[in-house]
Amino acid sequence: MYRFLLTPRWWGINVFVLLAIPFCVFMGSWQLGRFEDRVDDHRTAEAQATSNRHEAARPLAELLPVDKATVGKQTTATGRYDRQFLVPDRTLDDRRGYYVLTLLRTDSGRALPVVRGWLPGEPDPARAPAPPTGEVTVTGALQASESPGDNGVTARGGLPAGQTAAIGAATLVNLVPYDVYDAWVTLNKGDSGMTAVPASAPQNTGLDLKAFQNLGYTAEWFAFVGFVIFMWFRLFRREVEFVRDAELGLLPEGSEADEDSSRARRPSPSGV
Repeated sequence: MYRFLLTPRWWGINVFVLLAIPFCVFMGSWQLGRFEDRVDDHRTAEAQATSNRHEAARPLAELLPVDKATVGKQTTATGRYDRQFLVPDRTLDDRRGYYVLTLLRTDSGRALPVVRGWLPGEPDPARAPAPPTGEVTVTGALQASESPGDNGVTARGGLPAGQTAAIGAATLVNLVPYDVYDAWVTLNKGDSGMTAVPASAPQNTGLDLKAFQNLGYTAEWFAFVGFVIFMWFRLFRREVEFVRDAELGLLPEGSEADEDSSRARRPSPSGV
């Protein structure tokens, strides 16, 4: 009855199933591993953020360049405040507002972007407090440069003068006549009554949409394993029913199923 399994069509079906199942299991396991890696990164980032808040501030030069190991760490820098910019479309505690960003000119000649605080509403230069004059020493959390369109940073252009969409050297170097550090600092305490901006976690270390996409893909790949097995069993069962019907003479003469079952039951020339 099961000689149909030796036909070329069923050889092709069986080979496909034998290749598809381990491939789907491998892909599902890989996606699950990616999700678990993101969970581990998230836990590590949370532990690092807690540790960073209790560490003593270190000079800026010791923490550059910014990477996953140094982002969020406390740093200190000395200089004089220079140009000031407003960073629109920034949300804090579910309220829409903007950052007040001031460039700190250091003795190295380069400027360090410093987020002095957050204000609610639309960007308004008249409401943004002027920076302190003279030499100042700032202390805050070190952050990596932003890129428009990444990590929720707006990518819209055509902003008014005195505004910037992203906080990063690639953007700010086009707005000032001096070099800018490829990093920025958010003050631990908001300046001049502004709300302090909390340090953000390193990119790709949180349980974000990408992490749950990995989890969803895991479920899809393992579901496909079940689908392949189900379809194989359904085809197998239907083929068995055709063979039984053919043996009982219940199939119309000349039907494709009748011919297939006849070929499956026909002995080979060798008599096997």
